[in-house]
Order: sequence, then structure tokens, then C-alpha cells
Amino acid sequence: MKSTDFIVIRSDLQQCKVIETQLPDAAALPPDALLLKVTRFALTANNITYAVIGEQLKYWQLFLAPQGYGIIPVWGFGEVIASKHPNVAVGETLFGYFPMATHLVIEAADVSKRGLRDAAAHRQEVSPVYNNYARVSGDPTYAGRRGDERALMVPLFMLSFLVDDFLAENEFCGARSVILSSASSKTAFGLAHLLHKRQDTGQGIRVVGLTSKGNVDFVTSLGCYDEVVTYDRVTAMPATEPVAYVDMAGNSALRETLHRHFGAQMKYSGRIGLTHRASEPDEAVLPGAKPVWFFAPDQIRKRAKEWGPGGIEQRFGAAWAGLAPHLPEWLEVVEHRGHEAVRAAYLDTLNGRVPPDQGLILSLAE
Repeated sequence: MKSTDFIVIRSDLQQCKVIETQLPDAAALPPDALLLKVTRFALTANNITYAVIGEQLKYWQLFLAPQGYGIIPVWGFGEVIASKHPNVAVGETLFGYFPMATHLVIEAADVSKRGLRDAAAHRQEVSPVYNNYARVSGDPTYAGRRGDERALMVPLFMLSFLVDDFLAENEFCGARSVILSSASSKTAFGLAHLLHKRQDTGQGIRVVGLTSKGNVDFVTSLGCYDEVVTYDRVTAMPATEPVAYVDMAGNSALRETLHRHFGAQMKYSGRIGLTHRASEPDEAVLPGAKPVWFFAPDQIRKRAKEWGPGGIEQRFGAAWAGLAPHLPEWLEVVEHRGHEAVRAAYLDTLNGRVPPDQGLILSLAE
């Protein structure tokens, strides 16, 4: 049996192709190994960020590819089609981090009723969250459209949840407004939703979304931004009150403009994403708070210790329950199957051509 793998040149993400790799026979799988068929996966701008920082954060090591190439990690679903683990049955569905491919072999470890971990040696240098798989067979919240929405939004909304938690824990660094770039992105509007809900609890933080002219109507329609500002109007914002900036795009020129405009009133400047890919390696020292990377696994480790077993899951579950009812209105799930359709969807995502109200669910199987 062979797997179809979608690979990209690490140094030039525009260059991509499909290759076939040989899979082990089911009978030849080592003890505790599982052979999974990747049934469907989500593709968002977040996956482009994984590729852009793949070298730095070891994402390219998760799924092995020929020299100079990489397989971009995606969140999705896999069906167990062969199992050498006594407690994992053929036919089970797993949700987690998959390659853009048709198949994956994992070394099942720490198998529990709720999930398991891939213990493959080459995957152990990344945060454990990327090696965990949820066992979701028969769970209606992972089935059909609800499952698609989870694949598209849960990894991004977890990031939204952690940024919201970090900002609130630090009392927004003294800011009265939080400014989000790429306001139409899924991570941004998930964060805006959480920040906006804080107004109901008396935390009067304003939420300002920065977006392109073409996305103003969509961002405004979400109802979770107090103000929507186009990029060409950012210097028209009043610079008299303290602000926190959450940079979803990684645009160096925009970040510099905002810092110089707000000066000492820029109380926090957090870098979340790199979808714009216009960051300069040697950026000038800017007025206001020093731009820092927000690394989600650090916040996860901190809260796991403070909140104890299940604490993060319980709080995130409550947050997700507040977001999920909005998703059918905010997000149109669009499915594509086959090599050429996946290639086109990938290039559209890479080059910013996917409308913000669309969520792509893909499969390499024809």
C-alpha cells in the first residue's frame, strides 16, 4: 500500500507537488503501531504559519519528507485501518495533528479511554499537544459539520483562548483597548469574541479590528468588534489611551506604524502569526512595549500547573460552548477532494485568496 503525500519546498512554499511513499503492510507493523487513513483535514492560514516557522519550532520533523521538502501539519481526522495495539480497534476515528497525506503510521502510547499519543522518536522535540490524538468514534460533537467546524476552529480557538487568558491574567498590561490585526482571520475573531464577552462581566476592554477594505463588511457583521479600522486609516485612531496590540499577520511595516503612532501608549505588542510573511529579520527598536512572541505551549504549561488536571479542558470547553453556536452563521464549510483540488486550495491559502467566511476541509483521496 502507498500513501499520497503533499509536499512543499521548505525554502519556497509556492513550490509544491504530490508524491507516493510506501507504507508497511498491516502484518509488518511493529508492536503498538497503528496505520491510519487520513479521511479529512482543515487548511487555514495557521497552517501557513506552521510552515513559515517550521525550522524554528521543529514542525518539519513531525512528518518526514525528502531532503529539502516538508509536509505541512494539519488538524483533522484519521480512521484506524490496521492496529497492532491491543486496546485500539480497527475502524476507530482519531482527531489530531496529521500530515497533508492519505495515510499515517503512529506508535500508539499512553492509550486511555479518551486518547493516545504518538511516541515516534522523530516527533518528540515538539510540544506534547501536537502528538496527542483524541478518540472520537461515536462522539456527535466530532461528526459531520460539527466535526468540520472543530477541525477548522478548535486549534485556532485554543490559541485565541490562551491569548485572552494571558491578557486578562496580566490585566491587559494596563491597556483599555486591544487591537487585532487580520481581524477577519479565524484566530482573531475567536479572540475578539472572547474579549467582547468580557464586557458582560464588567471588564470594559474595547476590541478594535484592523482589516482590509474588502473584508470590512464581514468583520463588522461578526458583531464582536467595537470598532473596525482599515489598514490605511490606522494612524487616524486616537493615540491618547493605552492599547495592547495582538499581531496576527506578522507585517513588520504595520507593526512599526502602530508603535510609532501610539508610542508609550503601546503597552503590549504580541506576535501571534506570520501569514503576511513580511517580517524583517532585523527590525528597528520601536517605541512602546517591546514586541514579543506569544508561545501557546508556555501558557498551557503554566495553567496546567495552576489549574490542575482537566482545568484547561474544562475552561476551554465552556469557552467553545459559547462560540460554537455562532459558527454556522460565521463560517461556510467548503470541501475539496483530490490532488489538484488540494493543490489549488493550498496555493489560495498561501496567497491569501480564501474568503474569510470560508473554511476549507480537504482530502487527498480522489
